[in-house]
Amino acid sequence: MPVSSRRHLLRPAGLLLGLCVLAGLVAAGMAFPVAAGLGLASSDVGDSVNSVSTDLVDEPLPQTSTVTDSAGVPIARFFEQNQNRRPVAAGEISPAMKAAIVAVEDRRFYQHQGVDWQGTLRALVANSASGDVVQGASTLTQQYVKNYMLYVEAETETEQLKATEQTPARKLKEAQIALQMEQALSKEEILTRYLNIVSFGNGAAGIASAARIYFDTTPDQLTVAQSALLAGMVRSTTAFDPVTKPEAALERRNLVILQMRDQQMIDETQTQAALAAPLGVVSPLRSQPNGCIGAGDAGFFCKYVAEYLSEAGFSQEQLNRGGYTIKTTLDRNVLDKMRASLIAEVPPDQPNVANVMSVVAPGQDKHRVLGMASSRNFGLDAEAMETSYGLPFEPVNLGAGSTYKIFTASTALEKGLGINYQLAVPPSGYASPIYVDGNGRPLPVQNASSGLPERLSLTDALALSPNTAFIKLEEFTGVPDVVDMAVRLGMRSLATTPFVDPATGRATDRSIAEVTKAQKQASFTLGVSPTSVLELSNVGATLASAGKWCPPSPIESITDPAGNPVPITEAPCQQAVEPGLANAMMNALSKDDISGTSAGAARQVGWNRPMAGKTGTTQQHKSAAFVGIVPQMSGAVIAFDNSSSPRPLCDGAGSPFACRSGNIFGGKTPAETWFGAMKPLLEDQPVLPLPPVEQRYLEGGAESRVPDVVGRSQNDARGVLERAGWTVSTRTVDNAAARGTVIGQSPRGTALPGEVIVLSISSGSVPPPPAAPSAPPQAGQPPAGDQPPPTQDGGNSDGNGDANDGGDEDDGG
Repeated sequence: MPVSSRRHLLRPAGLLLGLCVLAGLVAAGMAFPVAAGLGLASSDVGDSVNSVSTDLVDEPLPQTSTVTDSAGVPIARFFEQNQNRRPVAAGEISPAMKAAIVAVEDRRFYQHQGVDWQGTLRALVANSASGDVVQGASTLTQQYVKNYMLYVEAETETEQLKATEQTPARKLKEAQIALQMEQALSKEEILTRYLNIVSFGNGAAGIASAARIYFDTTPDQLTVAQSALLAGMVRSTTAFDPVTKPEAALERRNLVILQMRDQQMIDETQTQAALAAPLGVVSPLRSQPNGCIGAGDAGFFCKYVAEYLSEAGFSQEQLNRGGYTIKTTLDRNVLDKMRASLIAEVPPDQPNVANVMSVVAPGQDKHRVLGMASSRNFGLDAEAMETSYGLPFEPVNLGAGSTYKIFTASTALEKGLGINYQLAVPPSGYASPIYVDGNGRPLPVQNASSGLPERLSLTDALALSPNTAFIKLEEFTGVPDVVDMAVRLGMRSLATTPFVDPATGRATDRSIAEVTKAQKQASFTLGVSPTSVLELSNVGATLASAGKWCPPSPIESITDPAGNPVPITEAPCQQAVEPGLANAMMNALSKDDISGTSAGAARQVGWNRPMAGKTGTTQQHKSAAFVGIVPQMSGAVIAFDNSSSPRPLCDGAGSPFACRSGNIFGGKTPAETWFGAMKPLLEDQPVLPLPPVEQRYLEGGAESRVPDVVGRSQNDARGVLERAGWTVSTRTVDNAAARGTVIGQSPRGTALPGEVIVLSISSGSVPPPPAAPSAPPQAGQPPAGDQPPPTQDGGNSDGNGDANDGGDEDDGG
């Protein structure tokens, strides 16, 4: 026989020998150094095959996790990149879809044992000879193995490339695993798993996602035409994309339909109907962005959920691959009302200005975050003034002004005072020994309003917010104890956020709280420290919960794909202060909407229910804040310049804007936002009273009570007070009472421990009547000596931070 003829006969024989060797070795689970001169290295077919095979059978596919609101309505989905997957059971996939994928991808699927030997060997030889992929011939089982190794096993880009490389070693490993799978799973199970893992493009991973994205339906409802379109895309999701290449997609779909007919999967009538059907792809596609970007107004809340889960030990991999259902505490009604009020005050496109709000529900076992939002839209388009920064929960570096007087007042109550205590109100310009500059020199403390009385009850002082009174009170409480009170009541980030050295702009190894206490920064009560609006809202929830602090939780429940509950680690609730103290503070803050700095905003909406509130404005008016509390919920608002170079804000008839000399106050935009949201939110809820006040917190503890000595003789009165532990000073006043009689006492009732009691002693003589004025006052002017009343509407008496003449911004980091 001629040599040429022998060669002709040997070629198929050689191929058959190679095929037999390949089949035998793969089926036996052995490794291949060489395969009959074909150059088939197989170093990857070792022991790892068995472990991968086991994973393929036992391990669940990565699944999309869904975040919902409190009513169970989805707000966001988390998944691996381009792997928005929700696996479904075999019975949830239409017979047409199963038939279409078999017809076009593996017509002998039900006959082979996992590997099409002839086709596999032919593809190996052809692809090796050309150096490119010119033939496929992989079965659906092999394709499932490749997809699993690509989308599940591979974690890095290198591993992904290795999972798809066109090498004999990978094909051999893929073939062996496919054979083992066919022994462990039924054809129906393999087909279902394949349809659940394969990519259909445009972010559709698996058949359930594809059905929703392309046709807004479920996989069990897919028609012949729809199934053929999806099946045809598996070969190339870009070449046959029905959105970008509709003609190519239509031609490919019709080819699949004809193959289904030729394989007797559908009859002629079904064939013609399917060929005549339009592509039918919805426009726009029902795609779901990955993560919080697609959450709309709930984007900020969604981001807080993701960060909260991370801090609770719930990894990003779990979130992206675990298929969890995360039911949150988000109340859509609360979100909608607050969002409407936020943008009514500050439009989303207002340059430099952000208006943010968070609402928390009080409770003894949980503080549920009902909503958080910003006037800024959540997103990635900076030119459209969108932001993905956590504005409603991350600390605002500009501070929250006199809302921090809550912590000074709470500390004073804990040290023995009551809310009726008559607090000294030094005039503007008061030089406190603890309020000093960097060189230890006292700075003058200023108030925003004049004409204030020399003393105010703690309740009235919180409503009118004179800076001098609270700096004076802080001399008694001490700065460190006030800082600790702030952290206990809810400002936990002060104890965890590194202090930024103003001289270098670099973070130090100490927290804001540590530095503030060490340096005894008296400006702390004026609210110059970075402040999270969520934490400020949670402070209100702590007070409304009889002093019980709980972390502001956005999580209602978490369940795995099987519906089993999944626990997470949350910080335990703590009794931050005595219930009586918290209840007293609720009442001490109860005048702000009536006669205090938010009264104007309250009147605008016709507010008529009990509440606790406090405004705040920072130096130079770069930010302003308001915290308001009713028994059902607590909310806080901060309006601020969120640009990289903050400027003062002006708050006129329209939206706040950056300006040269600001005039925004906590009683303006922030309070108006709060009342604008809360009034409609509470319309259908009962009017609940504030809690009662214990006598101890009303009039103070025994250590603060001062014997009343008015009417006694000077010597008798001094003896009574000194025996009670008080220091006494006197002044003589012309009065008709008997000489040496005490006709006045300041303070009277209660006083700061260690405070000097000033007694007014009668001289025994009657003062002469005042001289008549030489001329009556002109019309429209007050008589000589009259003072205008304190400003009470619009928050203008809340001059928080104005006292330090340029020093406050450096305090607290």
